Amino acid sequence: MSHRGVPTWPPTWIQRNPPNKFKARLRGEIGILRRVLCHQDIPNECFLVIEHGEHSWIGALMIDNWAFCAQIGDVLQSYIGHSIKEIGDIDVDFTL
Repeated sequence: MSHRGVPTWPPTWIQRNPPNKFKARLRGEIGILRRVLCHQDIPNECFLVIEHGEHSWIGALMIDNWAFCAQIGDVLQSYIGHSIKEIGDIDVDFTL
């Protein structure tokens, strides 16, 4: 998955509601998927909310093609509660 030729998996994770004003960032296939937010008003972008440690994190999955982005969003909905590592191992060739 890429956006303008730049890989977007795994997303950069930004801490939601940090205890201070500093928003921590993480990268990697970490955490458990809790929500998937894709909307046609924001084409080519799908937001993923994960739980890692004791915190909630959000990452943007950007994909060049809106139809493919929507398909990935649908697939990810069925993986809520699964680890991001497990999701990263999914073969998405069937969506092409």
